[in-house]
Amino acid sequence: MMGRMAASYLLILNLLLLAAGVVLGGLMLASAVRERAWRAAAITAAGVIGNTALWLALGRWGGAPAVGSMNVAALTGVGLFVAASLVRFFPRATSSAGSPAERYDERDHMFSRNNMWRHPELAEAYYREHPERQIIDAAIQRKPALGAPGGRWYDPVQTPLAEAAFNVLERARPLSEGVPAPERTQAAPVEIARMIEAAARLYGAADVGFAELRDFHRYSHAGRHAARWGRPIERRHATAVVLVVAMDWNRIAQAPAAPVMVESSRQYVEAARIAWVIAEYIRQLGWDARAHVDANYEVICPPLAQAAGLGHVGRMGIFMHRVHGPCVRLAVVTTDLALPATRGDHSAMEHFCAICRKCADNCPAGAIERGGPPVSRGFAHWSVVQEKCYGFWRTAGTDCAVCVKVCPYTKPDTAVHRLARWYVSRNPVNQRLALLADDLLYGRRHRLPPVPEN
Repeated sequence: MMGRMAASYLLILNLLLLAAGVVLGGLMLASAVRERAWRAAAITAAGVIGNTALWLALGRWGGAPAVGSMNVAALTGVGLFVAASLVRFFPRATSSAGSPAERYDERDHMFSRNNMWRHPELAEAYYREHPERQIIDAAIQRKPALGAPGGRWYDPVQTPLAEAAFNVLERARPLSEGVPAPERTQAAPVEIARMIEAAARLYGAADVGFAELRDFHRYSHAGRHAARWGRPIERRHATAVVLVVAMDWNRIAQAPAAPVMVESSRQYVEAARIAWVIAEYIRQLGWDARAHVDANYEVICPPLAQAAGLGHVGRMGIFMHRVHGPCVRLAVVTTDLALPATRGDHSAMEHFCAICRKCADNCPAGAIERGGPPVSRGFAHWSVVQEKCYGFWRTAGTDCAVCVKVCPYTKPDTAVHRLARWYVSRNPVNQRLALLADDLLYGRRHRLPPVPEN
């Protein structure tokens, strides 16, 4: 009698685990088909069939002593695996930023160094101070201009659309600044913060956060535009509103072909549009505000987004959002209005970046560090070798985005990927297993798309 009851309980457990496996497998299969990730779809389908056959077999012959023992062992293993997966533990991470950090000079950025070649007097002044950079910069300048014919993935129809977007951003630079209203509203900062977040989401932001603006978040000197080149960036504001927009992962999946540049430029425009409105809204309330958007920054967006608790600056040196990974674009509004800071612990993302290295393994330029975070400006933080990175951009004719494409966090926000993000947020063992699964389903190495015949 007891034996039959035990067999019945095991059968019920088998059926529950079978159902759970079928549901999870079905979700994974649906997600893979939606992503057109046919390798992941094929492996998932095989897994669902194999899992179903296993549990049906154990349930059918579970009464036999040997198979019954296998049944108990399988159930025990599943139980221990689930229990271990729930444990949350990560070693304490060392802080990667603080007040001793040196401010970054925008004149050292590759975009600024690229623009200087249009102004020989600025280039002469810069390379007098940095002669070691002149040879490599000159070699980059001999390549086709970014977005111009001659780039490997230049597309005569799509690429000009990206250039149009960047031209609009250039002409719209005056929208970033303005004069605040003479009288300030009496509304509480918390109430204003709620309205800013609601307005930003209304206009299309995927996420919004607030952070204290610290010295190392600001560039030390302007360098992007000749009119302001070399001008010190003074402290004007105390608070930053960080705005996140999500890129279309379908377009990013085609990296480094022309669609990535179209999508990148589109979302820079969208982020700017939201930032302009939010900055003007704050000025209407009586406080000063400035929008920091593509090609018109006084602050460094990624560390501010991390300080606002929205994610983590990853191995590839760009910001990784807690939901959308690196498949995002940022804008910032700084203001003298004191807004309550937002918080978020995303140390799990830092640990995952330390073990993943997928972006480094697939970077066509070899610009991403495979070891620990390099030290620069007085602290250890992830950054790329920008000369290699931008040099490949000029070769490709696009802004590449291969690192964004291959990142395991660059997935659509489906139920199965939300479960995966939660799973890797628990402990390092889960992260290792998840990385193995990502390599199995999506591949460790990604091939570049064919070069079009222009």
